[in-house]
Amino acid sequence: MPVITHIEDLRRLAERRVPRMFYDYADSGSWTESTYRANEADFGRIKLRQRVAVDLRNRSLRTTMAGTDTAMPVALAPTGLTGMQHADGEILAARAAEAFGVPFTLSTMSICSIEDVAAHTKAPFWFQLYVMRDRDFIERLIDRAKAARCSALMLTLDLQILGQRHKDIKNGLSAPPKPTFANLVNLAMKPRWCLGMLGTKRRHFGNIVGHVKGVADMSSLGSWTAQQFDPALNWGDVEWIKKRWGGKLILKGILDEEDARLAVNSGADALIVSNHGGRQLDGAMSSIEALPAIADAVGSQIEVWMDGGIRSGQDVLKAVALGARGTLIGRAFLYGLGAMGEAGVSKCLELIRNELDITMAFCGRTDIRQVDRSILLPPHGPAVAGRTPLRALG
Repeated sequence: MPVITHIEDLRRLAERRVPRMFYDYADSGSWTESTYRANEADFGRIKLRQRVAVDLRNRSLRTTMAGTDTAMPVALAPTGLTGMQHADGEILAARAAEAFGVPFTLSTMSICSIEDVAAHTKAPFWFQLYVMRDRDFIERLIDRAKAARCSALMLTLDLQILGQRHKDIKNGLSAPPKPTFANLVNLAMKPRWCLGMLGTKRRHFGNIVGHVKGVADMSSLGSWTAQQFDPALNWGDVEWIKKRWGGKLILKGILDEEDARLAVNSGADALIVSNHGGRQLDGAMSSIEALPAIADAVGSQIEVWMDGGIRSGQDVLKAVALGARGTLIGRAFLYGLGAMGEAGVSKCLELIRNELDITMAFCGRTDIRQVDRSILLPPHGPAVAGRTPLRALG
């Protein structure tokens, strides 16, 4: 393993090892990518308040997210095409998360199927659902998640229509990649990735191919997917899905206070402040900028989490200080996966844990559940009303 000191090291290694179309798929935003960049940059504007001469023994990062015990307030976010960053990528990421003690979320648009991941893990994982026009397929997908012992359903609300990512269009994104001259030249420069893919049969969307009428292979999948995201999705559908699922429900894609209140009214167990990694509405505010107002509005009524732009343990600490009960990482673990497979995901989690632990200590705290805005400098810190510690949320 090369010397890896922060997530950027993993990103650079992944860029060298993953074919361009799949690296670009993970590392891109919509249109001008302004929201994608703001997600990360806005963390840098939040300054920490250093404290000294505090007893820093017996530190703890443990908490819970939707009733799941976690080693730290971090879960792996659902990411499409994870199995194209590295062969069997979803299985490898799920195993790394299980060994580390944090939740893993499988995407509807995964390469490895729900059943694949369940067969290779022991701990229950979460399943992320996109709402399609084909409601029979959605019902069967929910039932498959139940049968696989998934402990929570994560419903994504901000993909009724698909935002445009210029890189995907220019690269001719497909899974597996089409054998064009440009693709073949690029693949020839990624021998590690190619050998991995030759060793697996998982090269298409495992949750869809073979489970949908008229979709038997990749040639028919593209047209089906383009027509299936449902622009009519509404809060009535959330109620229907909650009833069909019957378990823990997490709503992903909340950026507005009013939508957060509607999420509370829906009876969901948690909401995720998220702009889909800057991949949908370019020009929307960053997730960390949207977080405080949403946490103030509904944080005592529902667990508030956030994702978008987290590249370090310091970012996690800042999100918790601003009201997040938990956080999700997407690109950070994908960089690790693309760089070094399962070991790279484990390394990503280790980096974040160590940064989170050390930074929390420098801020004079020994328990992540005691972290609130008082660890931040103005305008985010003590000049603003204090935040209820996570412990008080139960």
